[in-house]
Amino acid sequence: MQMFFSVLLLVSALAVIISVLLQEGSGGGLGASMGGSSAPASMWGKSGGKTKESILQKATMISAAIFIISALVLAAK
Repeated sequence: MQMFFSVLLLVSALAVIISVLLQEGSGGGLGASMGGSSAPASMWGKSGGKTKESILQKATMISAAIFIISALVLAAK
């Protein structure tokens, strides 16, 4: 079981790194990511989340959640 979560932690860490590096910079800084700008294509907007950026954002969030959960499980043992 510990080996499974260790491998899951490694794979999710690599997925977070790759998905973050593949994202393009918006140039808006931290304020734009917190809702400070009106981006034309939001994650759940008209495109339905089918753009490259929205797919990368979803992949980043999912892999980060898996990373956190597997790290907490490993720390509890």
